Amino acid sequence: TRCSRDWSSDVCSSDLIGKLNHLEVLKELDFGIYLDGGDLGEILMPKRYVPEGTMLGDFIEAFIYLDSEDRLIATTEKPLAQIEEFALLEVVSVTPVGAFLNWGLPKDLFVPFREQRKPMEVGKKYLVYVYLDTDSKRIAASSKIENYLDNIPVDYDENEEVDLIIVNETDLGYNAIIDYSHLGVLYKNEVFQELNPGDRVQGYIKKIRPDGKIDLRLDKIGYEKITSVVDRIIVELQKNKGFLPLTDKSSPEEIYKTFKISKKNFKAAIGALYKKRFIALEDNGIRLLDIK
Repeated sequence: TRCSRDWSSDVCSSDLIGKLNHLEVLKELDFGIYLDGGDLGEILMPKRYVPEGTMLGDFIEAFIYLDSEDRLIATTEKPLAQIEEFALLEVVSVTPVGAFLNWGLPKDLFVPFREQRKPMEVGKKYLVYVYLDTDSKRIAASSKIENYLDNIPVDYDENEEVDLIIVNETDLGYNAIIDYSHLGVLYKNEVFQELNPGDRVQGYIKKIRPDGKIDLRLDKIGYEKITSVVDRIIVELQKNKGFLPLTDKSSPEEIYKTFKISKKNFKAAIGALYKKRFIALEDNGIRLLDIK
């Protein structure tokens, strides 16, 4: 076999569609090149996408999809999302059959009406899941993202670091996708930064509830987190001539603006510094003491 989905694999299969692949150049013609698509056959890459200096036998990173006439096409342009990924995309048109999103390629990404959580509107952005319709081989998207999350029981440890994608804001806080597989909640009173749908942030598992639902936080809990905050406070004090106008009475917003941490973690850190006699607590701030 001569095609592969990555540098190490030599598997050729129809699941090349909707993904970036490394494919071998088989033919060169005036209007482009043909790539080895395994059981998909030879796939055309139009001349405008072919990298300069490309030769027979070279392997090219190519994204495979169906053009406006449902023909397989290869491009070196990269979409904003591949299949099995989530992305925040803007609606560019709405038709009687569904909506179309800009995903960075000449052919817009289709969202059938049945896959829209609510009717989409031109100019608005929506968090969607990109999938491959196995019958038509067409790439499409859905804003009903809960249908594409993992239903198997969660297997996370408390305080485990995870990748999060913000879904939406609720009365409680923010729903977030955890490691592309489960849904969790960040509580509003524990978030001290601006979050918007589609934002990707690092987070931590706060708690797994008896019903399997997951509580999240943006700060790590425990001694390791406090230790790192302590170091940052000392560095910030040294940069500001040994004094910072922050106390345990300061607002969460003021504390987050300086240290990007919650007020709870800030209070724990300055408490640890005070006990070790590294700082003095004054009415209008904290002062670094001479450390011997």
